[in-house]
Order: sequence, then C-alpha cells, then structure tokens
Amino acid sequence: MVGFVSPHAGYMYSGPVAAHSYYNLALDGKPEIIVILGPNHTGQGSAIATMNEGFWRTPLGDVQIDTSTADFIVRESKIVDSDDTAHMFEHSIEVQLPFLQYLYGSDFRFVPIAFLMQDLESSREVGEATAKALTNKNAVIIASSDMTHYEPQKSVEKKDKLVIEAVEKMDESQLYTVIEDYGISACGYGPMIALITAAKALGAKKAKLLRHATSGDVTGDFSAVVGYASIAISK
Repeated sequence: MVGFVSPHAGYMYSGPVAAHSYYNLALDGKPEIIVILGPNHTGQGSAIATMNEGFWRTPLGDVQIDTSTADFIVRESKIVDSDDTAHMFEHSIEVQLPFLQYLYGSDFRFVPIAFLMQDLESSREVGEATAKALTNKNAVIIASSDMTHYEPQKSVEKKDKLVIEAVEKMDESQLYTVIEDYGISACGYGPMIALITAAKALGAKKAKLLRHATSGDVTGDFSAVVGYASIAISK
C-alpha cells in the first residue's frame, strides 16, 4: 500500500470506515515513516504547514515527528512552511494517530501537513515533494478527509460517488474539477490531490474503494449527513 484516504470525524461516526484502511495497512506490514495530509479547519497558521520537530501525544503515547523528511519537503516544495500554530487546534491529522498506535505502538515517525490552501497546483506541488522525500523508503501517505457535509443521504451518495470515482481513476485533475463543478464540500480535497500525485510518482497503479458510509448509517437520521470513505492506493 502506497497510501490511502481515511475520514476524520468523531470515531463513533467515521471510525468503522477508517478501520477498513487501517486493516489493509496492517496486512501490508509496518511503515517506518508516515506522512499524514489533512485540511486546516481552523484557519490558523500558514497556508500549507508542517512541523519539523517534537512529538504529538495521544492517550496511547507519544509519536515522534520525522525531522529530516519534514525538512526535505519544506525545501523541495517551496510552499510548505514549518508552522506549529497551524496544528495546535486541528483534528484532521491527530485523529489518525491512535489507529496507527493501535497497530504499531509508537514505533514509527510521522510528518503532519495541514492544508489551508487547496488549489490544484499547490496540492500537486506538495505531492511531488512528498514523493521525492519518500523515494526508496518504507513509507505510507494518508490523506485525511471527510466527504460531502450536511446534505440529504441521496445527495451525499451522488456527490461522494463523483469524488470516489476520480480517486479510483487516480486522476487529480478530475477530482479537482468535480469538487469545483458540483460544489462538493469534501474538506480534504487538497490532501487527496497530493496523495494521488505522490502515489503515482512512487509507482502506484491502482486505487480501490474499501468502504463508504455516512453519519446517517449511525444515527438513523438521513436528512443531513456527512459522507466518509476509505480508499486504498497501491502498486
């Protein structure tokens, strides 16, 4: 597995969907480096921001940031800043860590990259830099994103299908186009574009939907739901 899309809502809503990605990752072995790309919901910090030192703490322990990989991406991309403030109150990357710690303890290093700016070219640029940083390394890339937000179930299913099809085709241009043309509120489309770009550069050939569901499947209220998808990208 080169990378995957995983949701980041409350665990009771999106956790069962995210678990499909992590199950597949567990079957694939243990990566040494994990780059986690997520949207910046808070508006704080730089437009595209990593952290290049320290660790993140969850109830399962501390996970160390991979300084050398983060620094390489900053140098290579020219548009990624090292800015802790972008991550202080942001959950999209953080919620992926307990899944990883359940599988591997804290015996891996990671690089967080938060996207406030999610245009096509910038996202591609991050993906290209990430691919160069991870070439010939035992690594995986996670794009943290929920899908369509707070629309009726049938609308969410229709819009999410367009996003999922673009990712399955590994076509980042198509993904950006459907987001724009249909006003789709998937919050992490920049991370997904960066993931697709990096995965192709690293030799990935196929993407597969593992699971799609909505918050309505949990609550029973289908009037205004959020969509979630796990999509694996592999060689």
